[in-house]
Amino acid sequence: MEEEIEEQIEEDPEINDQCSLLETIPRTRLQTAAIVVGELGSPERFESARQAAAYSGLAPRHRESGTFVRGTPRMSKVPDGRLRRAMYFPAMTALRFNSAAGAFGDRLKERGKETMVVIGAAMRELLHICYGVLKSGRPFDPSLHPGTWHA
Repeated sequence: MEEEIEEQIEEDPEINDQCSLLETIPRTRLQTAAIVVGELGSPERFESARQAAAYSGLAPRHRESGTFVRGTPRMSKVPDGRLRRAMYFPAMTALRFNSAAGAFGDRLKERGKETMVVIGAAMRELLHICYGVLKSGRPFDPSLHPGTWHA
């Protein structure tokens, strides 16, 4: 299956370029890059990284009516979840093995956030970085993301 994915990517120069750009982000491999490109499509579809995160289901969804708030915010389950699943393990790995991403997670935990909320925030941050790389057309530059994913 992975060989077929690689063949499909190599056949389309635009998709190949986009996947190569995404692979410059630490903890992002070809399979994740292919899913991000396939699910998001062209970055011009979205006005901002926040819109891309909302489209992918990585934005918190508040359950409220007027001034009444019911429960804590949950991750939106609107799309089918393929992109959320693709972000999960790269974000987990970054939180565990990358000192800057780990510090990001520690700050959220100190503020009382639960483990799954921290993971969701890391997934959203990673998607924001992916969107920025695709939108700019330039490889990942750690100096543009202080305090995040640089290895």
